[in-house]
Amino acid sequence: MDFVKAVVLGILQGFTEFFPISSSGHLVIAEHLMSFNKGGLAFEVFVHFGSLLAVVWVFRNEIIQMIAAIPAIFRFTSPDLDPEKKSYALLDLYIIIASIPAALIGIAFEDQIAVIFENHAFAFGMLFITGLIVWSSRYAPDKNRAISSGSSFLIGCAQAIAILPGISRSGSTIVTALWLGIPREKAAKFSFLMSVPVIFGATVLKVRDIFLNPLSQSDMGYLILASLAAVLSSYFAIRWLLEIIRRKKMEWFGLYCMVVSMAGLLVHLFS
Repeated sequence: MDFVKAVVLGILQGFTEFFPISSSGHLVIAEHLMSFNKGGLAFEVFVHFGSLLAVVWVFRNEIIQMIAAIPAIFRFTSPDLDPEKKSYALLDLYIIIASIPAALIGIAFEDQIAVIFENHAFAFGMLFITGLIVWSSRYAPDKNRAISSGSSFLIGCAQAIAILPGISRSGSTIVTALWLGIPREKAAKFSFLMSVPVIFGATVLKVRDIFLNPLSQSDMGYLILASLAAVLSSYFAIRWLLEIIRRKKMEWFGLYCMVVSMAGLLVHLFS
């Protein structure tokens, strides 16, 4: 890995992790069309950690309140519980529920998923599906329903499907929330917050494998650089996407995904 590659892939990971265009699909594109190898396990760990830091920073106030409310999960039905703490305890509970499907599928089918990631044509095809999903957001009803245990589980199922390469995690979860009648800003914030345990869990699971293959000092430097690039690009991606969703312009990401998918499939077939 060199300086330019570290920065480019870090920026690519940061933007595509939170824009509804699939980070895994775009890393496949970079690898296939630009002759960029995505850098292996160590790269994935460092850039995902960078994306995690960006989410934590943007939503630091909410996350602090959520951590403080964890003990209240076990007594949120108590009449003497502070209403604000109760709301954060419920949010904690809903994010736990939403995280279960992805955790179960990720652990149970880890080897099979790794094989699928080697199939570039599959990733391009799934990117087209992402496009259709995100484009459908323009037809989602404008309602003001609250997040519930049922809706959080369904959003979690959408997140589990996004384990497949080419399916956008943010796109599938936000659009599912919109179709369930959850307001746009609340849907986006819930999607970002529920990414924290998923990214953290995936990073922890992979960190243990890095110790089996110690990094050189130069590789460590490039990986830290990639992580910093991912932090900055993830931060701006989150801020921009929140504004785009407020303006109800999210569907244009769907059109982009469909165009890139078809172009990628054509290049893949004839290369």
